[in-house]
Amino acid sequence: MKALDGLAPHAHWLLRITLLSVFLFHGWSKLTGLGGFAEMMGLPVFIALLVALAETGGGILIFVGGFTKDWITRLGALAIIPVMLGAIFMVHWGQWHFMATDTHPMGGMQFQVTLLFMALYLLIKGNGVNTGAVES
Repeated sequence: MKALDGLAPHAHWLLRITLLSVFLFHGWSKLTGLGGFAEMMGLPVFIALLVALAETGGGILIFVGGFTKDWITRLGALAIIPVMLGAIFMVHWGQWHFMATDTHPMGGMQFQVTLLFMALYLLIKGNGVNTGAVES
């Protein structure tokens, strides 16, 4: 596995690109259908807007943070964490696997927990060591 050691300093991009793509897609779809999202979730439109902005902005900040400052990565992760907690407890709680069922038509919490832990990792680690990004 020594051959992979040279890639280790760049492995953070796998998390960043994944989070960017997931949250940009979901955040943008919420922004373009804000009223429908707010109604479906039973949220005030203002709160739905904050969720959509946190998803979109959080994904972008995590990606941009890889090129810039540590705090940008952490801010992006911090924006995503409460959204994932809300999704888990408001929609997906009570079922682990991600497949839709009669009791959980939007699926269980497996995917959201995975995204939550990825964001927690980046919040704690930030840009870390040897990422090529600017520290502090």
